[in-house]
Amino acid sequence: MSNIKAFMTQDHRDCDDIFAQMEEAVASKSDEALLKVEAFQDALTNHFKMEEMVLFPMFEQKTGMTEGPTQVMVMEHEQMRGLLSKIDQAIEQNDNDKFFGLTETLMILMQQHNMKEEQMLYTMIQQHLGDDADHLISRMRTIVQ
Repeated sequence: MSNIKAFMTQDHRDCDDIFAQMEEAVASKSDEALLKVEAFQDALTNHFKMEEMVLFPMFEQKTGMTEGPTQVMVMEHEQMRGLLSKIDQAIEQNDNDKFFGLTETLMILMQQHNMKEEQMLYTMIQQHLGDDADHLISRMRTIVQ
C-alpha cells in the first residue's frame, strides 16, 4: 500500500532539487537556464495541481473541513504563483538581481509551506485517506502527465 505523505514529501524534495538546478543554471549563465526555470515552474505547478485537483478536494469531502488547512495552503499556492510570474519577468528582463531576490523569497515561502504540509496536513490526509492511497496517487500522477 502506498503512503500519501511519503509520496507528496518526495515530490517536495524533487521540486527542491529542480529549484537548486535552476538557481545554479542562472548563476552560471548556463545556456540551459531558461529550460531549468521552465522545469522548476512545471514541477511546482504540477505539485499544486495534484493537491488542488485531487488531494485537497478528497480530504475536504471526507472530513467536511472546507475552510481549514487546505484553504490556507491554496492561498499560499497563489502567493507562490505570483512569485513565479515575477520570476518569469526577471528572466525575460535578464535581471539576475531581481531573479535571486524573488527566488530567495520563494524559497523561504516554500520551506514554511512544505513544513506545514509535511508535519500537519499530509499526516491528517494520510489518516483520513490512507486506505485510498494507491488510487489517489494514481489519480495525481495522471493529472501531471
